[in-house]
Amino acid sequence: MRGGEDLVPDASGWVAAARCVPSPNSDERPAAEEIDLLVVHGISLPPGQFGGGAIEALFTNRLDCDEHPYYAGLRGLRVSAHFLIRRDGELLQFVSCDRRAWHAGVSRFRGRERCNDFSIGVELEGTDEHPYEAAQYARLADLVRGLRRRYRLEHLVGHSDIAPGRKTDPGPAFDWEALRARLSEARA
Repeated sequence: MRGGEDLVPDASGWVAAARCVPSPNSDERPAAEEIDLLVVHGISLPPGQFGGGAIEALFTNRLDCDEHPYYAGLRGLRVSAHFLIRRDGELLQFVSCDRRAWHAGVSRFRGRERCNDFSIGVELEGTDEHPYEAAQYARLADLVRGLRRRYRLEHLVGHSDIAPGRKTDPGPAFDWEALRARLSEARA
């Protein structure tokens, strides 16, 4: 499916290859902003546990914050990325790429504040310490290639790069070289 048409966002910013799980945690982008940044995140809920529906529930404001002690700190949080890539490579989309997803928070990239205004956020199910799966790198590279057919994504960064000192994801377990190698393969 490398760079297939089903990974290119349609006219409304949705990717056909993704399972659609609409999130209310988005709004309109500023009209003058060009989407040129992709932010890679890492998430697991509860921390260090994979699978289950907690991430989807968080991004759709349905997380039962009494279900696990860690969730108490998430009560009232309204966040969502555009995409989530599960450990097995499954792709979910929560927000149209044409809208501003609430994924980056207080952030700055090359002198520009409010990275949500000009970025697409992709969460990978994982942690800073656990290696990400080959299926996730493959899906992320294919997604980036598809997104680049519609948007001028010049920069790929981690959440830690745009919110240093506040965020650490995707962490040292994320292999940027593996992603670059996959992206090079995609061009071949």
